[in-house]
Amino acid sequence: MQPGPKPKGKVRCVWSPEFAYAIGLITTDGCLSRDGRHVDLTSKDREQLITFLDCLGVTSNISLKTSGSSSRTYPRVQIGDVLFYNFLVSIGLTPAKSKTLGRVNIPDEYFFDFLRGAFDGDGTFYSYYDPRWKSSFMFYTSFVSASSQYLQWLRGELFNRLGINGHVSGDGRKKISVSQLRFAKEESLKVLRAMYYKNNIPYLRRKKLKIDKALRTIGVVLNRRAQVEKLVNSPA
Repeated sequence: MQPGPKPKGKVRCVWSPEFAYAIGLITTDGCLSRDGRHVDLTSKDREQLITFLDCLGVTSNISLKTSGSSSRTYPRVQIGDVLFYNFLVSIGLTPAKSKTLGRVNIPDEYFFDFLRGAFDGDGTFYSYYDPRWKSSFMFYTSFVSASSQYLQWLRGELFNRLGINGHVSGDGRKKISVSQLRFAKEESLKVLRAMYYKNNIPYLRRKKLKIDKALRTIGVVLNRRAQVEKLVNSPA
């Protein structure tokens, strides 16, 4: 009996800033089906799904998916590709990964592209004036996950690369067991500058505009490559 034809991959699994960004999105907002073949990404931002497909160099219909908990429908894409699925497993992703996710094997030169994708998937940025101090503008960058092991890995990577510590804590909601890795002010700036190291890279515009608007309050502009290189290469 002759073996069947080898599966052909739709996704070209070659590391690049775009590919690493897409892996970050899958890691946080994506889902690996238990059938060993399909990769799913659901997002309320249609723009994010279009960018995701462009980064992977594939075409797919954007359909609607109903959330079982809220009965709301959200746009989603599904890619059937055994080779791509196996690649994702090989770098640390698994089905039902939300609480078991740990280290993701990303090449060093694409780590911050991956991080930007993870941020666009499950990260948050918020800012406010602290009423306790006159003219005190506070801002935070955080990454959220149900896996504390994954957040501890992220924390270690960012300490090694940028010399920052951050803080891991729960979110205070009893029904949802998630944690967040949060960076404040100067540490937050280091993360943001490293993620948005130039203009022509994939990112979710909605989040970037929110960040830019907040940082204009203190006269900070992102996307200065020289500043990023100085931060990344400086000793902790």
